[in-house]
Amino acid sequence: MPRVDIARRGSDLRIALHGRFTLDAGVPGSDLLAREIERETPRRLVLEASGLDAWDSALVTFVHAATVVAEARGVEIDTSSLPEGVRKLVALARAVPPRIGTPAQADDAVTARVGRVALRAWSTLGDALSFLGETILAMGALLRGRARFRRVDLLHAFEVTGVGALGIVALINLLIGAVLAFVGAIQLQQFGASIFVASLVGIGVTRELGALMTGIVMAGRTGASFAAVLGTMTVNEEVDALTTMGLKPVEFLVLPRVLATALMLPALVAYADLLGMLGGLFVGVTMLDLGTVEYFRQTESSLPLRHVVIGLAKGVLFGVVVALTGCYYGIRCGRSAAAVGDATTRAVVMGIVLVVVVDAVATVFLHLLHL
Repeated sequence: MPRVDIARRGSDLRIALHGRFTLDAGVPGSDLLAREIERETPRRLVLEASGLDAWDSALVTFVHAATVVAEARGVEIDTSSLPEGVRKLVALARAVPPRIGTPAQADDAVTARVGRVALRAWSTLGDALSFLGETILAMGALLRGRARFRRVDLLHAFEVTGVGALGIVALINLLIGAVLAFVGAIQLQQFGASIFVASLVGIGVTRELGALMTGIVMAGRTGASFAAVLGTMTVNEEVDALTTMGLKPVEFLVLPRVLATALMLPALVAYADLLGMLGGLFVGVTMLDLGTVEYFRQTESSLPLRHVVIGLAKGVLFGVVVALTGCYYGIRCGRSAAAVGDATTRAVVMGIVLVVVVDAVATVFLHLLHL
């Protein structure tokens, strides 16, 4: 291994080189030499190579760095005791100025831009699948009773994803139910079938719109919150600190949020279904002169239980998608304040897109199963 001994003799600073200065042994840094010169600037820097066992370009690199440090501080350097080959190579390196080239311009062709986007998307897909695998392993550790996270974090996630979202979920789904009933009433009145507005709202809200609108709202609310919190922790190096302490960030930070969102979203969907049907009831009573009891009886007779179950099952899927998307962009956030905002935006946009995609795939799959 290379060794550098620094000693002062009068106004000279002597650097004795010992051992093997080879690339496989590593190149010593010049930081210690720079600090020693700054502490008390010598008149001359003397390099002594009597203790060298072997050398290659690693020694040339070290001597060149020492020369640069000495010249920057106006210190004379004596390399007379170094091997002749080292002195010639260092002189050659000092004689050739560094090449300053014009940076290559990025190809602005359409194909090049598409290619760059495709490569970034492919890289992101691989990273996302790796993150999904880590989450599945963490879930397996939870089932075995070995996952490590704080129960208070799980309870806090339940509060954030559940109670905190009741207001916005109620408002959105109440209005969605009213709009759906109003649109259906315009057409059904032409056939004297206004009572079937109850069937339209009941099936549409419980099977599709209740879960879909709740998932979109949670993507914009909870997904953004997860991305912002975890992104800030990443910027502040708190995630790195957890890894240093032997904790897995996916288990400690992601797992409680995924569990809470997946368990609370079906409850929010059931709440959204109720509010959506109340919105339809309001339109049916005020615009179509339907009776409240008549409306509820029609809803009960035309709404099979499977539609409600399908909506609740979609709520579980949407909860997992929203939580994973928010946590992924938070954990993979950059190291700047701007990166937190970018991660939050990406989490919201991708969360909404994935919720719609999952809903479409689930709808097609259920249709093939005749459900």
